[in-house]
Amino acid sequence: MDVTFWRQRWAENAIGFHRDDVNPNLVKHFDVLAVPKGGCVFVPLCGKSQDLLWLAQQAIEVIGVELSEKAVEAFFSENKMTPEVKRFDHMERWHCDNITIYRSDFFALIPELFEHVDAVYDRAALVALPKAMRSDYCRQLNYLIPEPLTALLVSFDYDQEKMDGPPFSVPAYEVRYHFDNIVPITPLSSTDIIAEVPRFAEKGLDAMHEEVYFLGYPTR
Repeated sequence: MDVTFWRQRWAENAIGFHRDDVNPNLVKHFDVLAVPKGGCVFVPLCGKSQDLLWLAQQAIEVIGVELSEKAVEAFFSENKMTPEVKRFDHMERWHCDNITIYRSDFFALIPELFEHVDAVYDRAALVALPKAMRSDYCRQLNYLIPEPLTALLVSFDYDQEKMDGPPFSVPAYEVRYHFDNIVPITPLSSTDIIAEVPRFAEKGLDAMHEEVYFLGYPTR
């Protein structure tokens, strides 16, 4: 699974992973991040998610990264925003109001872009990657973000022998494997969403749990 794979998915509009509304887990659990007014949240592999707008409405700065030019263009055009676009050798910076999206390979990013980030919201990045890439993703995330890492992570747990991803199954033991030696991990909720996503039931799943975690030291 490489750059070509994701560009092809967007080119073919094969974006079943995209949702047209704000993820309810973000609304329910955002306060646990304790992001100050005027703070900054980073959303890796952001697509054209409406979560970016919701975060921006909380009077904070939002930084996303997305590989697909089609996805970035769609985000700004569908939300009637006119971004300023700056092009560099290996990426582009799309910016409007308090939202910035870097059109770039996530693994090509540098820490200097994220020095003022207060928290990470990963709702579709870790689960978008096959197992062979997930350790590299977590190392890169920890490399980019100022210590200590603070994050809201949305994952899935299902029988991957019945269905392959993306989104992939990343159960609790794997979340612990990636982050236990970095920060504390606090499970926040676990919900079987199979009734809400019939396309996964049609592929043979009888259960699909959406797991939400707070990664970081207590904020209260």
